[in-house]
Amino acid sequence: MREKLRANIMIAIICFILGFMLVTQFRSTEKSGSAITSLQRVQELTAQLKSLMDEKEKLQGEVKELRNRLTEYENSASKISGVTEAMKKELLRARMVAGLVEGYGPGITITLDDSNVPRQPGEDPNLFLIHDEDILKVVNELFAAGAEAVSVNGQRIIATTEIRCVGPTIIINSIRMAPPFTIDAIGDPEYLESSMKMRGGIIESLQVFGIQVSIKKQEKIYMPAYTGPIQFKYFVPEKAGE
Repeated sequence: MREKLRANIMIAIICFILGFMLVTQFRSTEKSGSAITSLQRVQELTAQLKSLMDEKEKLQGEVKELRNRLTEYENSASKISGVTEAMKKELLRARMVAGLVEGYGPGITITLDDSNVPRQPGEDPNLFLIHDEDILKVVNELFAAGAEAVSVNGQRIIATTEIRCVGPTIIINSIRMAPPFTIDAIGDPEYLESSMKMRGGIIESLQVFGIQVSIKKQEKIYMPAYTGPIQFKYFVPEKAGE
């Protein structure tokens, strides 16, 4: 009887040891597979980043070439008599509309910063932060109020400007930004200010959550030109007479 009991105990111990070894081996294999998957993901992201950087350099080169050609056209136009002055004015106007010309003018400066109001238990912290859609709404409201030029943290806003959130930062013209955000707008200072402060507007909705907002009228604001790449792959202008 005792011999049989000993045998059963030995078998139980051996089974326990084998089970422990199998579990350890399984976890080791699982961790190894996870590490391989993470490494593959890093390699994929690295390849994508390199591709984007190469594309950005290519576009910057094309922009430089186009601007050099534009300068050549302007210099050539100055030598032509008759309609030269009208052509130069029209070209300047087109560049102003496209945001490719720096300049000055009266307007307002809006500064936005995250809320510093203490959070209450259970409140969503995202409600007290500035998001890409907040900046987009402010910019749209400024243009709707007659702003002739707008910039955010020194980046000129043009037709192809993207304003989007990437993690804790906001990207504008491919430039990462973080609060505070300084928005300059050239136009009628009185009208721009009143449009921003109207009841139920974007500024009032931001202040509900404690977003820090400052609006100042300015007699002279410097507005930078857009310096990023411009590329048209699909749009083809229609030729007159065809």
